[in-house]
Amino acid sequence: MLDTHLGPPGARPEGRPGEAAALGTAAPDLAPAQVHALVARLYGIDGIVKPLAGERDQNCAVEAADGSRYVVKISNPSEPTPLVDFQIAALEHVARTSPGLAVPRVVRTLDGHACDTVALAEGVRTTVRMLTYLEGIQIRETQRTATQRVAMGKGLAELDLALQGFTHPAAVHDLLWNVSAAHRLTVQLDSLTDRSRRTLAQSFMTRFTHHVLPRLSSLRAQVIHNDYHLYNVLVAPDDQARITGIIDFGDMLHAPLVGEVATAAAFHMAGSADPFEGPAQFVEAYQAVLPLTEPELDIVADLMATRQLITVLISEWRALRYPENRAYIMRHNPAAWEALSQMADLSRNDARDRLLNPARNGTSS
Repeated sequence: MLDTHLGPPGARPEGRPGEAAALGTAAPDLAPAQVHALVARLYGIDGIVKPLAGERDQNCAVEAADGSRYVVKISNPSEPTPLVDFQIAALEHVARTSPGLAVPRVVRTLDGHACDTVALAEGVRTTVRMLTYLEGIQIRETQRTATQRVAMGKGLAELDLALQGFTHPAAVHDLLWNVSAAHRLTVQLDSLTDRSRRTLAQSFMTRFTHHVLPRLSSLRAQVIHNDYHLYNVLVAPDDQARITGIIDFGDMLHAPLVGEVATAAAFHMAGSADPFEGPAQFVEAYQAVLPLTEPELDIVADLMATRQLITVLISEWRALRYPENRAYIMRHNPAAWEALSQMADLSRNDARDRLLNPARNGTSS
């Protein structure tokens, strides 16, 4: 059932096969009636079930008769149970240490458990859990503003502060969406059929392996969200600079903190004439709450490019394997290629200076 193929026959990124399987195995596909019955049995909720988008897991919104809403997550069968436990423990840690942060709360089953199991086709079992539903609209549906980027930067810094000191046995795990491990995707370069794009991607992979990878082991690390972007941050409809929710903790891991900042900043490159305007505002706001160190500042722009690189490599591979989910998988792909093109002619120092000196670009908040 598991499919760990990540490139040409016989090719797979280095590392344990479990994480590769999570990206190479199709998400569960229970019918709404099955999800309804599952939720009623485990949680005692008789609600209306509506599907939500997801890359690895099956996600559904559930609205109860009293108007309460929840999100039920049916994990990819290749997702190890300890990773689900890790995500649950992290949410509960944040709820204790920073109760004011707008993150989902874990909903216990009727038996008091944080999760349970469900049988899929052919007897395969996987984990099911429920979270509270956070109200708001995705930032991707709003008009970007400097005020909004500042709120996002401060919001991520506050989340990272809340996660400081949190540990879990499964926090250190293989994840292809980890910018600090981008070198494991080198094998995917050969699968890019467009020669100019392959050359472009290769240049950024070389930049990462030569200038960034050797430094990462000396930098501070902690559990990070690792997927803080315009789909996973919610704002109030009447105040689109007020964050009402941070969702999707499925890519969390223990990794260098600077990778968190760079990953999030990368999603602000689109939408402005100057691709560094949005990221500069975001990073400046983050640093107002949680400053980066000098070694981190020196490579944050490199890692921002690295996030764009792994986005194009992973999304193009997965879109070929799962064409039925292509629209969701490829949602960041065009912007990532554009960002790589915009950064191609910049030296490392130029990119760093443009990211870290908003006043120089007329972007100071």
